[in-house]
Amino acid sequence: MLIEIDDKVISLEIFSKKFVCDLNACKGACCIEGDSGAPITAEEVSVLEEDLEKIKPFMRPEGIAAVEETGVFYMDWDNEMVTTLVNEKECAFVFFDEKGITKCAIEQAHKAGVTDFKKPISCHLYPIRTAKFPEFEALNYNEWSICSPACTLGEALSVKVYQFLKEPLIRAYGEAFYKELEEVDAEIESQNIK
Repeated sequence: MLIEIDDKVISLEIFSKKFVCDLNACKGACCIEGDSGAPITAEEVSVLEEDLEKIKPFMRPEGIAAVEETGVFYMDWDNEMVTTLVNEKECAFVFFDEKGITKCAIEQAHKAGVTDFKKPISCHLYPIRTAKFPEFEALNYNEWSICSPACTLGEALSVKVYQFLKEPLIRAYGEAFYKELEEVDAEIESQNIK
């Protein structure tokens, strides 16, 4: 079953599934696993290119070398723009903290106040994946085995996917959209829809 809000078609799983990232368990595997880089928009590419020198101090040498050689993005097998990878594996913008947890250099630069760009919206919205069509945009829950610790923690804390993603959902679609998600969730709860 799907829910429609304006021009968005939303999977019910974002209301039924529980999710809270557990970086201590997964070590940020989503930034180093997968078959391509993180989806990125043309607007985000422009911002990254403009702010790259400010972000580089937070990057690893390998990541800097990769973006200097090929740029901040490449076209994947679906002909979509995605972030550049190091050794066809991890995102060029990752670094590892003292516990071996993958972190985002873009987000670190944002926290340091040197860029207004937090990180690609596709990363911020994960585990929601979006797809744009001529008439609508689809928001789907993406289930990935490496995120099973996040599902376990989400269940323990009773936090639904959309609740965990409040900040990025508002960033992407606005406060009014998030309020509508809350209203839909309340309606689902009252009708006990699965």
